[in-house]
Amino acid sequence: MSITTLFLVVIAVFLIYAISTYNFLASIRTRIQAAVQEIGNQLKRQAELIPNLEESAKGYLKHEKDIFKMLTDARKAVISAVDSGNLDQMASAGEKVAQLLPRIQVIVESNPQIQGTAVITRLMDELRDTSDKVMYARRTLIDLTADYNIKLVTFPSNLVAQIFGFKPEKGLTTPTSGAFLEVSADETKPAKVKLS
Repeated sequence: MSITTLFLVVIAVFLIYAISTYNFLASIRTRIQAAVQEIGNQLKRQAELIPNLEESAKGYLKHEKDIFKMLTDARKAVISAVDSGNLDQMASAGEKVAQLLPRIQVIVESNPQIQGTAVITRLMDELRDTSDKVMYARRTLIDLTADYNIKLVTFPSNLVAQIFGFKPEKGLTTPTSGAFLEVSADETKPAKVKLS
């Protein structure tokens, strides 16, 4: 095999690798954008469900005015975040609604006449389902961003990324300090369920 043939083979292999790496990075970047849109889509669905939950719950939960204010605030936060397109605001709004669900559930579970109401139960299930879908979309975004960013820093794909100007994707941002990063001794104990 001559040096020219060897050189052409090396060039051909590099071009094939460069094209496949470029296509991988471009497709992952597009999927990251789609994952961000899916988070917005699910939050928008959640924002549309909240007024229905609020109206249905008003008749049953008159004594819980704080819940209605929290529902209204959560709905406004979700709509604002979706309209802004800001991923951090979307994540924050989704968390606000997710934190509200356990409080509503406690009220529903503590009142048998509410617990038997199909409307409340269905809307709670829908909100829980949407919350799960938002969580899944976030997980997808995190995974895609990790795969993409790994390709940007590993050799030889980083060379192709530099040639074509691919930049790291931010993904979801979370604080890197705080009490939520620590596990207390009580939290490591097995959970006890007591049915009385």
